[in-house]
Amino acid sequence: MIAEIRDIAYSVNNRYVETWKNGGNKVVGFPCTFVPEEILHAAGILPFRLRGVGTKTLSIGDTYYGPVICSFPKCILQLAGQGDYSFLDGTIITNGCDSMRRLDECWRKAGEDIEGILPGFFYYFGVPHKVTDYSIRWFVDEIRELLSALEGHFETEITEQALKQSIEIYNTGRKLLRKLDGIRASDDVVINGEDAMAIIIASSSMPREDFNTLLEATLSEVKKSGAGMAGKKRLMIVGSANDDLDFIRLIEDSGAVVVADTMCFGSKSYVDLVDETTDPVDALARRYLSHSYCPRMFGYYKERLDYIRKKAAAARIDGIILQNIRFCDLHGSENGIFERDLEAEGIPCMRMEREYGPLVETGRIKMRVDAFMERIS
Repeated sequence: MIAEIRDIAYSVNNRYVETWKNGGNKVVGFPCTFVPEEILHAAGILPFRLRGVGTKTLSIGDTYYGPVICSFPKCILQLAGQGDYSFLDGTIITNGCDSMRRLDECWRKAGEDIEGILPGFFYYFGVPHKVTDYSIRWFVDEIRELLSALEGHFETEITEQALKQSIEIYNTGRKLLRKLDGIRASDDVVINGEDAMAIIIASSSMPREDFNTLLEATLSEVKKSGAGMAGKKRLMIVGSANDDLDFIRLIEDSGAVVVADTMCFGSKSYVDLVDETTDPVDALARRYLSHSYCPRMFGYYKERLDYIRKKAAAARIDGIILQNIRFCDLHGSENGIFERDLEAEGIPCMRMEREYGPLVETGRIKMRVDAFMERIS
């Protein structure tokens, strides 16, 4: 099971997407956890989380973005320009951060120069930066506009009953992923951080029904495994988006095991559920907008710090790696405050700035991690 999940996580396309497309079905990509996947699912569309994995060059990304900006959306644009995302029937871009917001205009501009890289459905989905009564009402309207646009372009109907069924299916997956967190945090660690992250990445790279079935079987397989990792230092990773399994392996090769995280490709994507008892659009708006664990949301630093504390305590970690992609103002700024407050509580922290994609400095990162391991030993 784990080998199959690794294959999914190490590449952009996978056999589940190919099977889905061969059946005449549609795929819509999105780059940020603030896009409600249930809406696409209810429309009979496969929601697919955009990634930059496997990028070898940034010739296209640098052309339309420039060099001094986060490399994560640049890698997505690079793969789109190369044709790696040719299987997409649509893309929804959101303002997760300013660099991600610019992916909308940069991709559109690249589409004028490179034929065929702009999907037929290309939509900008705005998300407020704070949670208030009026912002929730605004977000409900934004979701309804997205519903209408999807129905019009793909000639389908998204019913209330379909939305409720999709919410139930996605909540089931989130509950299973929470079980994975519990297994990771156990005294006798039976799954490393690389494989756990591969499982989480697979959740947004394949049909959710197939993922739920695969994850149930994988959790059963992992529980029966006696291959513990006793004696290794237990680490937690916090900060910028990371779907790079090689980065996790590099950390674990230093004698550690990553037992927890608070990244958006990690636990933040399933920390809360959608209310199944109320109007589905209102419930989706409240769940996704109340996703205050991202530093893009104003006024929730204390809640984010408390979330890290609770995750660290539950996993009995020995240290925290606070990483951010270079030029990421949101995570870079907040990681500095996290370091100050967590170190004051006696939790060893290491702050690391890194590149995403082809510019990852393996030697420098390994040296930093080795030094941190010596410190907490």
